[in-house]
Amino acid sequence: MPVSGQTDAAIPSNIIKTSRLSLTSTSCPALLPGRALTPSLAVAGLLALANIDPVLAQDPGNVSAQTLPEVRVTADASPEDLPTPYAGGQVARGARLGMLGNTSIMKAPFNVSSYTAQMIQDQQSPTVADAVNKDPSVRFTGLPGGNIDNLYIRGFPVGEGNTGEIAFDGLYGVAPNYRVFTDYVERVEVIKGPAAMLYGMSPNSGVGGVINIVPKRAHEDLASVTASYASDTQFGGHADVSRRFGESREWGVRFNGSYYQGDTPMDNQSRKAGIGALSLDYQGKRLRASLDVIGQQEKLDAPGRPFIMGPGLQAIPGAPDGRRNVTQPWEWTRGTDESLLFRTEYDITDQLTVFADAGGGWTQLSRLFGTTPQIVNAQGDTLSTPTYYKFKVDRATYDAGLRGRFDTGPVRHAVTFQARAYSDSLDRANTTGTPVASNIYNPVVRPAQDLPAPGSVPRVSDNDQTGFSLADTMSAMDDRVLLTLGVRQQRIRSRNFSPAGAVASSYDESATTPMAGLVVQPWKRVSFYANYIQGLSKGDVAPPTASNSGEVFAPYKTRQYEVGTKVDLGRFTATFAAFQITKPSGQLTGNVFSVNGEQRNRGLELNLFGEAMPGVRLLGGVALIDGEITQSGTAAAVGKTAIGVPRVQANLGAEWDLPWVAGLTVTGAMIYTGRQYVNQLNTASLPSWTKFDVGARYRTRIAGKTSTFRANVLNVFDRDYWSGVTSWGGFSQAAPRTVLLSATVDF
Repeated sequence: MPVSGQTDAAIPSNIIKTSRLSLTSTSCPALLPGRALTPSLAVAGLLALANIDPVLAQDPGNVSAQTLPEVRVTADASPEDLPTPYAGGQVARGARLGMLGNTSIMKAPFNVSSYTAQMIQDQQSPTVADAVNKDPSVRFTGLPGGNIDNLYIRGFPVGEGNTGEIAFDGLYGVAPNYRVFTDYVERVEVIKGPAAMLYGMSPNSGVGGVINIVPKRAHEDLASVTASYASDTQFGGHADVSRRFGESREWGVRFNGSYYQGDTPMDNQSRKAGIGALSLDYQGKRLRASLDVIGQQEKLDAPGRPFIMGPGLQAIPGAPDGRRNVTQPWEWTRGTDESLLFRTEYDITDQLTVFADAGGGWTQLSRLFGTTPQIVNAQGDTLSTPTYYKFKVDRATYDAGLRGRFDTGPVRHAVTFQARAYSDSLDRANTTGTPVASNIYNPVVRPAQDLPAPGSVPRVSDNDQTGFSLADTMSAMDDRVLLTLGVRQQRIRSRNFSPAGAVASSYDESATTPMAGLVVQPWKRVSFYANYIQGLSKGDVAPPTASNSGEVFAPYKTRQYEVGTKVDLGRFTATFAAFQITKPSGQLTGNVFSVNGEQRNRGLELNLFGEAMPGVRLLGGVALIDGEITQSGTAAAVGKTAIGVPRVQANLGAEWDLPWVAGLTVTGAMIYTGRQYVNQLNTASLPSWTKFDVGARYRTRIAGKTSTFRANVLNVFDRDYWSGVTSWGGFSQAAPRTVLLSATVDF
C-alpha cells in the first residue's frame, strides 16, 4: 500500500520506518460463477483481482479517501516496495533494477517506466503486453486473439521465442511463459535498453529492454471483487483477498484469482482462462521471506494467427476487417503454466545482508492450427497447413549473494555480489495435416482434420547459464551524485538434439558484460544521467550448409550508450533520453557463416506523466527511432531500415475528473505507429496507423462500500489496419472496436 509523501531513494531493509499510511481501495475483479480448474493448478479455480488506490486522496474525483492511524512497517519501507506513485497514480516513483534492487526513478541511470496496478485496472489491460503497449517505446507485435505475446522495445524484439523473457520480481524463469496476465501484478516495470549486467542474459537473447513484473503482496487487509465484460460476449470475475497476521503483523497472505469465458470479437473465436496466484510473506526485524505460487490455464478456439508474405508477393494487401479470422473454427490452442518463487534475505548486521532465491516455471502447450498462413496474392488468398503441436518448456532459476553498505570518507557505497544459475529446456513434437486455402477478406470454412496427437515429445534443446556479478553504487554530496559500476561474468552452455535424441550441436562459451551509470542531481527535482551497458546474446553455431559447419561463435555483445534528463515538477514529470544501440548478428554469405551483420538503432524518447492541472492527468510520450542495417552479408541490405522498426511511435492518454459530477472521470487515448518494413530490402511495408480509445469511470459508495464502474472502447472508430510485424516478417491485423466493462466493490 502506498506511503504518503515522497522519498527519493530506497532505504536499507534493516531500517524500520514509521509512516502515516493513506489507504484507498480502487478496483477489484468481481466474483462471478465459474467452473473449477484442474487440480494441477496450485491456486486456480477461485476468482480474483483487487488493488489499492495509490492517490485517492490526491484525486478530486475520488470520494473514498481514508487516513489510517500510524502503522509500524518492518522491512524496506521505500517507495518502491510500497509504491508511492507520481500524481495521478499511474506511474510509481520507483522500480527494481535487477540485482541493484529498488531504485527511485530519479536516481536510476536508465530510462525506466513503472506502471501501477491502478493504471492497469482503470485501463482494463488484461495482459502485461496490453499494459506496456501504453509506453511509446514499446509495441505489441502479436495478435490480440493469438496465443503468444510478442513485443518490440527500442526497435528490438522481446519474447519471440519459446522461452519467456518477462522477469518476475527481478528474476527470469518464473513468469508464465507465453502470456502473463495482470491479475496478480502490482507493477509492470520497463527498463529500456540492454541489461545483461542487471538481469543476466535474456532467455531468448532479447536486448531491447527488460519487462519486470512485481507481484501483489499483502501490504494491508483488503477484500474486493470485480465483474467484467468484453465484447463480443466475454464475461469474467476476479477476487482479491489480503490479510496480515501476528503480533507485529509480520505474516502476510494475499490471494488473487480469476476466470473468463466467452466469445471474442474475432469470428468463430472463443476463450476460457483461469488464473490463481498466492503470495505469502514474512517481515521480521532481520529476516524477510516470501513465497509466490502462480497457476494459469488458457484455451482459445480458432486462435488468431499472424501472416507472412508468400513467394512472389510484391506488396501486402490492405488489412481486412479485424473481425475476420482465417483460422478454422475447429482449430484450437490450450496452455497451462505453473510457477513458484521463494525469496529470503537476512540482515547479518545493519550493514550486511545475505540473500538467496530459488524458483522456476513449467509450461505445457498443445495446439492444433495452421502454420503461419502465407498470403499468396494481391487478392488476399492464403495457404496454411494445420499441425498438431505439443510443447513442454521448463525453467529454473537460483541465486544467492551479499549486499553491503559502508562509507569511505564522504562516499557511501552500496555493494552487491550475486552468484546466479539459470536453465531452461524445450520438448516439442508435431504431426502435420493437409494444406488449407482461405482468404483474409472472405474466410472459407474447411472440413475438420482429425490429426493424432504426437506419440512422444522429445527434447529439442536445453540451455544453462551460470555466472557471478559485482556492482557498487557510490553516492556523494548528499546523494546528488551517484556512480554505479558493475560487471557480470556468464558461462552459456546449450545443446540441440536430433529427433533420435542425439546431440546435433552444442555450445559452451563465456562472456563478461560491464556497465557504468552516472546520475547527477544539481537540483532536487532535476536529474541528469548517462550509461554504458551491454546486452548479451548466445552466439551461433555455423549450420550444416556452411563450409565451416559446426564452428561455434562467441556470444554477441550488444552495446548501448545513453544520456538523458528527468524533471519532477511535483505533480507532473517529464523524462528525455537519447540512445544508440548496436547489435551484431551472424549470417551465411555464400557458403561461409560469419558474424558480419549489425543493426544500429538510434533514438530519442520523451515521456510525460502526472497531473497537468488539478483533475487532469496525462500519460504518454513519443519515441523517434532510426533503425538501420549498418553491416550485412547482403550488400543491398546495408543502409536499409530494420524489419519492424517504425521511425515514430507516439502515445497520449488523458483523464479528466469532471468537476460538476463527483467521482466521474472521462478518459481518452491516441496511439500512433509509423510505417514498418516487413522485409530486409524494404520492398514491402505496413502503412502507418493511428488508433483512438475512449472511456469513463465512476467511483462512489453504495451501502457503505466503495464501488467503481468502468467503461472503455478500444479502436473507437473501428479502423482496419496491420498493427505490427515481428523480426521474422510475420504481421498481424488489428483488433476491431472492442467494448470493455467492469464493476468493482471493495469490502
